[in-house]
Amino acid sequence: MRSWQSAYRDIVPAPYLESLSIERRTLFWRSQILESSPTEIVVAEIDKRLVGWASFGPSRDDDARESTGELYAFYVLPELWGTGVGRALWSRAEERLVERGFARVTLWVLRENLRAIRFYQAAGFAPTVERSIEIGGKNLHELRYEVPIG
Repeated sequence: MRSWQSAYRDIVPAPYLESLSIERRTLFWRSQILESSPTEIVVAEIDKRLVGWASFGPSRDDDARESTGELYAFYVLPELWGTGVGRALWSRAEERLVERGFARVTLWVLRENLRAIRFYQAAGFAPTVERSIEIGGKNLHELRYEVPIG
């Protein structure tokens, strides 16, 4: 079984991935779910097993209009890639974003994450901006993708 870390092993430095704390991420997501937050989370389940999730809300980009939402994070278990789970999850997230009044959605993806980019492009997203970021001491490039919705 592939882990989420294996998808990034060739992109993000291993020491950085190994430094990620389940406890810190649990506290972060608990606060996002339980506190008043503009972040919304939808999940995908199969036989009552969580197999994917997406978090989204208003765009955090300085140049974004109020009508622009952002897909903050998107995850499907690697063993379910290519099965339609991701498409169904994106469809539900998009539906909620439209219900919340957003007309466009952006997301940021590492330029080297080709599998994710293919998924986003198949969903209609197109690249608009590139920026450099540092993760674990390594200079990486992120692409902002955007799609009109509704």
